[in-house]
Amino acid sequence: MGKSTTAAIFREFGVPVHDADAAVHALYGAEGVASVEAAFPGVADGGRIDRARLSARVLGDDAAMKRLEAIVHPLVRAREQDFLARAAEAGEDIAVLDIPLLFENGPQGRVDAVLVVTAPEAVQRARVLARPGMTEEKFAAILSRQVPDSEKRRRADYVIDTGHGLDHARAEVAALLAGLRDRIEDRGKPDA
Repeated sequence: MGKSTTAAIFREFGVPVHDADAAVHALYGAEGVASVEAAFPGVADGGRIDRARLSARVLGDDAAMKRLEAIVHPLVRAREQDFLARAAEAGEDIAVLDIPLLFENGPQGRVDAVLVVTAPEAVQRARVLARPGMTEEKFAAILSRQVPDSEKRRRADYVIDTGHGLDHARAEVAALLAGLRDRIEDRGKPDA
């Protein structure tokens, strides 16, 4: 959909971004290793979780995926809370939580606004299938666990369509930030 590219644009504009996927990858080399290995013996290698092995164990198995999420989600949430505390201490007016499965995992109530990054289906398919190790089967399994894009767009407070190119996405992010900062400034003004 262009989520990572859009997150990078927020960073270009000086907005701190917490990447939940990056947090998971970090956990697979740190505090998550022992618990994940205990739940899925044989997925650790050299003190890290081998993501390909883990994926082979959980993809398409709802019960296994739920076990994994029960281990990983609280750890990611703790890292997210640390990120938000650091952003607040630094006086940041806006911070972005880049959460790929926000609607699927239900934590949208903990954010002030939801931005959905979208792209036409053909663009999405081409982008995902270009990733190393991605297959049609993996892509179908991933999509089957996700809320449809049309529903995400309907439920979002803001939508950025990355199918129109990088310059368009950058302009959309700039306009969104300007609008959000105006709202923040207005909230800080005393009533007239």
